[in-house]
Amino acid sequence: MKILVACEESQAVTIELRKLGHEAYSCDIIPCSGGHPEWHIQQDVLPLLNGNCRFNTVEGVEHRITGKWDMIIAFPPCTKTTNAGARHLFAGGKLNIPRYFDGLCGKALFEAIRHADCDRIAVENPTPSAIYEYPTPSQAIQPYEYGHEATKRTCLWLKGLPLLKPTNVVPRPKYREFKQANGKTRKTCWEMEQGGGKNRAKNRAKTFPGIARAMAEQWADKAEIER
Repeated sequence: MKILVACEESQAVTIELRKLGHEAYSCDIIPCSGGHPEWHIQQDVLPLLNGNCRFNTVEGVEHRITGKWDMIIAFPPCTKTTNAGARHLFAGGKLNIPRYFDGLCGKALFEAIRHADCDRIAVENPTPSAIYEYPTPSQAIQPYEYGHEATKRTCLWLKGLPLLKPTNVVPRPKYREFKQANGKTRKTCWEMEQGGGKNRAKNRAKTFPGIARAMAEQWADKAEIER
């Protein structure tokens, strides 16, 4: 199948799909960190969503998609829309207008992907802030259901695809406390091993390998059978 993995620089899902023999491409406006530039499209994803397109991978090779993509799996940016960051929307008791606008732009991309001309679509995002009025997700999953001792509630909006099934349920980790840069104490279930710093948001957005593998094996195989 020809599969577009939108907004994915890590290439976690793309690599798993390639292992199964599918023609999958990651697409992001930033360089890939997955080690396969020959599968990475570094550009805005919007012109590619409806298929019938031409594009170059990072290595300069031109590819052509005739008709629709067989599947789109997407991980649109969520920094400004996630419920975890909602506290920044009302800093000082007032709505942060620039951040709210950025969040609306994020939702616009989310909806553009969700309404692409493709029969099989999966869009992944953390729990969104209620102010943006996202549609109800098809399901919510956790890393500990796929072999990772971590908690990070993640929503999936699905079209033409089955619900993702747990593959390796491990004990749910307990909350722990850690001190933030401002000196305040915060409870959390999960921090990426790469730690904080300027790449914290990027590191936290990476797909857990167990989830990436489940997406590829369950959705790609299912779609292949349905065809």
